[in-house]
Amino acid sequence: MYLDNDVILKEATVSGSETTVSRDQAVLASCLEALKREEAGDYDSARMLLAQYWPGVGEKPNVEGLGDEATAELLLRSGALSGKIGRARQLKGAQEIAKDLISHSSRLYEAAGNIEKNTEAQLELAICYWREGALDEARDTLNLSVQSNPNLHSDQRLKSLVTLGIFESSASRYREALRIYGEVAPLLKDSKNHLLRGSFHNQYALAYKNIGAAENRTDYTDRAFIEFAAAGYHFEQAAHTRYLALVENNLGFLFLSVNKPLEAHQHLNRARALFGKVRDKGMIAQVDETRARAFLAQGLYSQAETTVRAAVRAMEQGDEQSVLAETLITFGVALCRLERPERAYEQLKRAISVANQAGDDDRAGLAALTIVENLARYVQPLSLRRHYEDAERLLQKSQSPDTEPRLGKCARLVLAMQETRPIEPELTIKGEAAAAQAESLTTQVAKLRAEAGWSGCSLEDEVLRYEGELIHRALESVGGSVTRAARLLGITHQGLAFILNGRHKSLLAVRTPVRHRRKSIFRSE
Repeated sequence: MYLDNDVILKEATVSGSETTVSRDQAVLASCLEALKREEAGDYDSARMLLAQYWPGVGEKPNVEGLGDEATAELLLRSGALSGKIGRARQLKGAQEIAKDLISHSSRLYEAAGNIEKNTEAQLELAICYWREGALDEARDTLNLSVQSNPNLHSDQRLKSLVTLGIFESSASRYREALRIYGEVAPLLKDSKNHLLRGSFHNQYALAYKNIGAAENRTDYTDRAFIEFAAAGYHFEQAAHTRYLALVENNLGFLFLSVNKPLEAHQHLNRARALFGKVRDKGMIAQVDETRARAFLAQGLYSQAETTVRAAVRAMEQGDEQSVLAETLITFGVALCRLERPERAYEQLKRAISVANQAGDDDRAGLAALTIVENLARYVQPLSLRRHYEDAERLLQKSQSPDTEPRLGKCARLVLAMQETRPIEPELTIKGEAAAAQAESLTTQVAKLRAEAGWSGCSLEDEVLRYEGELIHRALESVGGSVTRAARLLGITHQGLAFILNGRHKSLLAVRTPVRHRRKSIFRSE
């Protein structure tokens, strides 16, 4: 996302009037020019510049006969573009492909002792993890990268710190993000890198906006407007259409937070037009999710539902599971406003599942909390309490200032429902009624098992045992690599990690330790 480079081209060998350019030099020159287009947000043009060496997303670049420097740079550029194009076009599996290419590049730079380029590669790798919703992996990757780069004024190190603040904000750790930005600000004072400075001001504004809205701090909200204006200036200087569109979307969100939906729509219209200009389907979907929130604020529930439903369909095609979970939450809220509780419950439970698979505790907790806030009349008291307990557990590390008040309000609501409302089938969502009926059959099932001589049998336990055996065999066959085992099992890396940390903790000893695994993915294949 935050791009720069210091590729040094080898001089061509001049013989008489002829210039002989090696393939390595040609590759490095193409990568340098592609980087310039990439920095300008023109990903398609950047991809075309590398077409003779790299067919495109989903393909490996041709590195045969190249030296380590040219190989590392071609892998890095093709990996970074795979991630960016994959996100823009919502291509399934693109982030995993990008991670493989970037990891190989990082291994080569690490072996060559090129700290600056390795920092750049680690940054791109962390962003791929973040797009997938693997916030812990993304955060750990950047922290290790920053620690290994001692140059405090390095552009790549500063980009990593700014991006680390983005990750903290994604986890609703806004105070931590502000702390990071406060440390970065003086180091950026003399920087001539407009992309870096624009990204910094954009993220600084978001942190101020989120805390200002939660704590009703108008001074923080005013500061957010100032930071967004600074971000827009620097992105204009960099002529970066995508990032200008991003600022417009964020300004729309900010106006929405101060109850000015009409102004919000004006900025969202500009954001959508700019993202359409660069054919960024993923960001158009995110703008539509913001627009749906504006419609909700205006009481235009049908428009909100139609808009966010289209955004969900677009997000389903890609790898950004955390963003999909957030969009599903908005979809669920819109359906609640339209008095469609069964459909709303379905989408909110799906949001929990998607967020859990991505390892995003914060969004999973918010989805569970949204169920309690909006569907208390329809969900049976026991299930309502379970959703609350899940939300409380998942949000325990959240630094969002409004989390505690929401949890407190929901706790009182759950308690009131338990004390005053018996189970009322006519008000119960069909899925919940079915669950209640299933519970009533427990005694009959136990009796049948005893009669058949299966008194000690449990289908759930047997399925769990078989699942554990499959995962154990998959991990052993790939030397403990969770990423490769996940491929064998046909699930995502984050999905397998969630299963291991939840249902099969005994298998954690079989997998490669997280930190070591991060290094192991740098191996050549």
